Amino acid sequence: MFLVAGLGNPGEEYAHSPHNLGFLTVDRLAERHGIRVTRRDSKALVGVGEIDGQKVMLAKPQTFMNLSGTSLAPLMEKHGIELGRLIVVYDELDLPWMDMRIKPKGSAAGHNGMKSVIQSLGSSEIVRMRLGIHPGHPLASGKDFVLAPIKRSQRKELDELVDYAADAVRSIIADGVEKAMTKFNRRAQGLNIEEA
Repeated sequence: MFLVAGLGNPGEEYAHSPHNLGFLTVDRLAERHGIRVTRRDSKALVGVGEIDGQKVMLAKPQTFMNLSGTSLAPLMEKHGIELGRLIVVYDELDLPWMDMRIKPKGSAAGHNGMKSVIQSLGSSEIVRMRLGIHPGHPLASGKDFVLAPIKRSQRKELDELVDYAADAVRSIIADGVEKAMTKFNRRAQGLNIEEA
């Protein structure tokens, strides 16, 4: 079974913040594949179903971002999910808005949610999908930016990014990480968030 974990913060106030792109991607996958992500398990909301004939668990840790690993480690142990079948989706302030990078492994690169996942699982050999959120201009506070609601004028682009991310997760499951990287890793083209 694959485990697709979207990182984010629980609570309505954070629902449409940049920091919740992982949750939004899991929600889109759930919607597309008829999976209800409503069952509580290991401090996460989870749902099990199929994507391209593969059994998949979708998860949204409810521990708040910086403790994401404390939910995922017990969840994987309980359900016997191998490290190689984990896909973690999260926002990345180091990448421009609408960029996307899939990587088979690597450091947390300063992302506290991913740092928690790596520490809790004792490995950095984790397939991850990073969704770019940097607005392209200096930020007074990165923390305030990632927790504030995404502007209404960006909602259409947000919808496109989440769609693209859901397609990419499906590709990782169906075709493997290398093919998905070739097909889906992208740099934002001609998008200027400052105009929003």
